[in-house]
Parts: sequence; structure tokens; C-alpha cells
Amino acid sequence: MTASPESFVDALAKVRLEHVFNPYADFCDLHDKVDAPERRRQNLELSLAAAIELDVTTVWVARDLGYRGGRRTGLALTDEAHLDAYSALFHGLPIQKATKGPVVGERTANTIWRMLARLTQPVFLWNVFPLHPHEPDDPMTNRCHTARERDSCANFLHAVIELLQPRQIMAIGGDAHRAVANMGIESIQVRHPSYGGQNVFIRQIEEAYDLVPDREPDLFSHHAAMDAERHYQA
Repeated sequence: MTASPESFVDALAKVRLEHVFNPYADFCDLHDKVDAPERRRQNLELSLAAAIELDVTTVWVARDLGYRGGRRTGLALTDEAHLDAYSALFHGLPIQKATKGPVVGERTANTIWRMLARLTQPVFLWNVFPLHPHEPDDPMTNRCHTARERDSCANFLHAVIELLQPRQIMAIGGDAHRAVANMGIESIQVRHPSYGGQNVFIRQIEEAYDLVPDREPDLFSHHAAMDAERHYQA
């Protein structure tokens, strides 16, 4: 694959798989603005270009896009409640909301962005399978991608590594860690924050980035959601 943000996103938009929503090409009749796929493509292309320019050294890799998060935003581990936070992490990147109606949040994204808000460096976020796999005839569901689906998109993770040359790859959850290892890529595994793993994830990120342990209530996700609601309501 040609290693440039534009060609990367163009290639990703051409992927077609059954029971998989491609946010960079597909249109959701229920939620999307008329130009939603274009907005999501631009979000990702700008993010990659900014990560290269800022010399991002760490990539966090999760499993696949969720219907409340990346399906709507085109950004891994990022829901609409944290688009402003994503923009700030990359020094004012002009990220766009691609859907109609109220801002939608995702529990995993809340915890991810709680920790990213405490870092002094940008991190690039990605998924082993960079699209949204769903149950047949039920697009607003999440399912684990298949091995065949993963293999069909494995070149995109390799391309991210080629583009960014990161010094560290952090796999969020056992599924992501095993998949990355199967691709011949070394990573550090941390606990996925869902299903009771939030506190372990927080402690592991604090240790990895040498952060002072935070014992305060989680106000970040609440304020981010309220700010995003006001900013993206139009």
C-alpha cells in the first residue's frame, strides 16, 4: 500500500464486506448527514497527517469500531462527546461531526479519553479491524470481526506503522493483543476498560506514562459530553 494519508483513506474507503459498515464510504439513513462519509474520510486523513507532523510515538490499538463510536465519527475509540477533545489532542485539528441530531456517547470512549486528557503527548488511535462489524440485519449492534475480515484489512495496521514509525504500540484488550501478535507486530497489552476493567486500565496507563494516580471523580467525560452537545448541536 502506498504510504500517504490520502491514499490510505482512499484504499480503506474501497473495502466492501458483508455485514460490515464502512464509515468512509457507507451512508446510514437513520443518522448520517448527507456528506457523512466525506466528513469521516476527512477526519481520518487529517488525523494521520497531523500524527505524522507531530511525530506521534505511540499507537493505541483496539479491536474494531463500535456503532456508538467510530461508526459515527470515523475515529477509533472516539465518540461524538469527545470530538473536541480529539481536536485538542492534535493541536486544534478541524474535526467534524458527521451525524444528525444529539451527540451520542460511548462508555469505552469515556474511559479512553479520561486518560488521554491527562497525557502531555498525542496518541494515534486505531483498530485491528478498522470498520464496524455488526449482526446480520441489525446494523446498530457490535460483534467481533472474523479472522477472514481481519486478514482482509491487516495491511491497514501495517500501513499505519509504516506512516508513523511509532516507538510503542499498546494493545487495548486481549483480543487486540492476540490479533496484533498474529500479524507479527509487537505490542504492550493493557486491560480493556469495558466489562469491569476500567480501574485496571486506568492504573496500567498511569504506570505506562508515569502519571500520578488519580483518585478524583471522573468529571472529564461529563464536561466533554456537555461541551460537545453545545458545540455540535447544529
